[in-house]
Amino acid sequence: MTALLQLTGTVIMPDTHALVNDFLNKLKKRKIEGSKATAKLTAELLRSVISQQRLPNTNQAGALIHAIKAIGEQLTAANHVEVAVGNIVRRVLHIIREEDVSLTTASIGGLSLQGLSDDEEDNPLVSAAVAAAAARTTLRPPSLQTLLEDMPSHSAAAAALHHSSSSAGDSEDKTKSTDKNSRSRKLKHNVIETVNELIQDIATCHEQIAEQAVEHIHHNEVILTLGSSGTVIEFLCAAKEKKRSFRVFVAEGAPRYQGHTLAKELVARGLQTTVITDSAVFAMISRVNMVIVGAHAVMANGGVIAPVGLNMVALAAQRHSVPFVVLAGIHKLCPLYPHNPEVLLNELKSPSELLDFGELSDCMDFGIGTGSPLLHVVNPAFDYVPPKLVSLFITDTGGHNPSYMYRLIADYYSADDLVLQQRPTS
Repeated sequence: MTALLQLTGTVIMPDTHALVNDFLNKLKKRKIEGSKATAKLTAELLRSVISQQRLPNTNQAGALIHAIKAIGEQLTAANHVEVAVGNIVRRVLHIIREEDVSLTTASIGGLSLQGLSDDEEDNPLVSAAVAAAAARTTLRPPSLQTLLEDMPSHSAAAAALHHSSSSAGDSEDKTKSTDKNSRSRKLKHNVIETVNELIQDIATCHEQIAEQAVEHIHHNEVILTLGSSGTVIEFLCAAKEKKRSFRVFVAEGAPRYQGHTLAKELVARGLQTTVITDSAVFAMISRVNMVIVGAHAVMANGGVIAPVGLNMVALAAQRHSVPFVVLAGIHKLCPLYPHNPEVLLNELKSPSELLDFGELSDCMDFGIGTGSPLLHVVNPAFDYVPPKLVSLFITDTGGHNPSYMYRLIADYYSADDLVLQQRPTS
């Protein structure tokens, strides 16, 4: 096996190549369940890629960004519906850019301080004059006479400059390669440390969101939810642990009936739970104090991609002025808009969840001369809830209005990374 493998023009180590292929297969075969698990595994994979990536002597950040984009393009293509993959790739790209800017700023500052330190050692006359002028400048603007008095003689300044340039020329060649290697290691180290923090934030997002439950759920309230969300379970149970007494209405979530699983979990943890049919939501919403649901993704405009049926719930909540609250970790915040071509808003599930083909085999006969079946089954997995129907987002960083999403996107993503597809080189 060769020492290096080529991946879309990017050199990566063989072990990383195997990790990427294994993760791609899992995404394609839908073997990873849930956005949280997908986001965490994506971040861990990218951390491995960064740690094993060989960087050139120049433009290390650019090479690292190119490598992550090349892998991110493949990961997002493997499963367009799971937008958490693209979110994490873009977060890591933003981290690389931030760390590169930080190192560049520190390097410039270090050179300035080093230059001042060398002048002080080589020529006390120059350093004393500069220090005196700087001290007076902080108090009052210096006059021309003051500046002339503080300047050293021409011969002393020339001697100092000659001594400084000769000593710098001797050491420049020796330290150039060392500085480049050191900066490369420092960049990778800082990026990996920040990615580790990102992984930790993803792992603890449920707990961070659940800590805010006591601020939103009060005694004797009725909460309505739909779908099976681990974040919602932890949020409701956290409120119960704080001695809040309330009841939960759970819509069954046909045709997959995820509400049945959610209801069993809530009852097992001691919450008063009532299961209702999806069609009964509008009839029961007048008795509800708050709707609390999870989300598959939160778009840049504040819209929500959520389990099918939630748009109906949101419309009923708006009609009866019931707050519609969405729980979502920051890893579900997508910097794209619903109309972007990179966003696949829905996924069609198997018709067998709706119909038993054995009982309805007669309906599956093909029409005479048409060549198409008489019965069609459409089973979408998700709904889109527009931002005007959302009252509040509760994330691991706190509560936010839908109109605040653009501020969070500016903090976590770079505009240069919104499109992961790299332009082909001529």
